[in-house]
Amino acid sequence: MLKVGDKAPDFLLPSDSGNEITLDTFRGNYLVLFFFPKADTPG
Repeated sequence: MLKVGDKAPDFLLPSDSGNEITLDTFRGNYLVLFFFPKADTPG
């Protein structure tokens, strides 16, 4: 479990352009992740 002030663990996610993105790519910069449900799904 992360606590306030902990560094986020590294991750690997697909981007909207099909490339893979890691947290390390943005190290030292501010980053906001926005997750949303697929179209026509509840949530």
